Amino acid sequence: MQYTQLGNTDLNVSRICFGCWQLSPSFWGEVDLEPWQASVKAAIDCGVNFLDTADAYGDGYAEEQLGLLMKRDGLRDQFILATKFFWKFTEPSGRHPDTTHDYIIQACEDSLRRLQTDHIDLYQIHAWDAITRPEEVARAFNRLKKEGKVRWFGVSNLNPEQMELYQSHFEVSCLQPPYSLLDRTIEARELPYCLNRNMGVINYSPLFRGLLGGKYTADSTITGNRANGPLFSGPALKIMVEAIDAAKAIAAEHALTMAQLAMRWTLTNPAITSAIAGVKKPDHITGSVKAAEDVLSQKVWYQVANLFSAAKAKALAAA
Repeated sequence: MQYTQLGNTDLNVSRICFGCWQLSPSFWGEVDLEPWQASVKAAIDCGVNFLDTADAYGDGYAEEQLGLLMKRDGLRDQFILATKFFWKFTEPSGRHPDTTHDYIIQACEDSLRRLQTDHIDLYQIHAWDAITRPEEVARAFNRLKKEGKVRWFGVSNLNPEQMELYQSHFEVSCLQPPYSLLDRTIEARELPYCLNRNMGVINYSPLFRGLLGGKYTADSTITGNRANGPLFSGPALKIMVEAIDAAKAIAAEHALTMAQLAMRWTLTNPAITSAIAGVKKPDHITGSVKAAEDVLSQKVWYQVANLFSAAKAKALAAA
C-alpha cells in the first residue's frame, strides 16, 4: 500500500480509504454485519490505515457499529479516523442542517461516544450550511481542537467560494467531493483550488455508485435510490455497459479489473490524496488495493477519460 500526507496535516494516510457509507440502510439496504466486520480487519491486513464515516450514515448506525468493533477488537489505533457532521437527525420532525456552535459541540460528543474513542483525526462538515456564520463554526472548532477532541478539520461537497469563506476563519485541511470517470465536475475549480492551497482531497464514489464496477449488463435491473439516476436504466445503461466493456479491455492490458482501473484513474490526478472505497464485504476492500499500486500514463488516462465522456453524453441524450 502506498501512503501520502493528507494536505497540510501530519496525517500519513493510505491512498485507499475504507468508506462506511454502505452502513446506511435507507440508501443501500440492510448490510450483513459479519462480512462487513471482516472487511475492517481485511483492510488492516492490506495496509489500509484510513477510514471515513459520518454521523448521518444510518443516523448514527455506522459510527455505532464501527465503535463496537474497534472497542471489541482493539482496532482504534490501527486507523486514522475521519467522520462528518451536518445533519441534525435527532428531532422527531426529521433531518435538517445544523452547524451552529452548540450543535457542533454536541454532534462531536455524540460521535466520540458512538465511536468509543477520545479523539477524531479528521472532522468534516458534510455540506454547506447557508445560514450559520463561519465565525460560529470556527469558535466550535477552536474549542474542540483545544480540548484535544479533534486534530484536523475538513469539508465535504463545498465549492471554492464556500471553502474560501471558511478558510478566512479556520484552517480547512481537506475536501471530500464526488469524483469519478462519470463525474468530473471538480476538475475545473475545486481540484485546482485544493492543489494551490496544499489541501488534501479524498474523493467518494470513484465507481459512480457501483456503475463503474463492471458487474452490470445491459439487462440488469438496478434497484434502490440508484434506479432514479439517468445512467442506471434503459438505453442509457446499455450505452454505459458498452463503454465499460471497452474499458475492460484497457484494464486487462494493465492487469486490472474495471473497478481497479476506475479507481486508479481518480488516483492519477495529482490533487487526489485518497480514494474512498465503499465496503460491504472483504473483497470490496482487498480488490481496491491494487488500484493504488501505480498511476496511469498520460496517454491511458486521457484515453479512458475520453471514452467515458463520449459515452456519458450519448447515454444522457438517450435517457
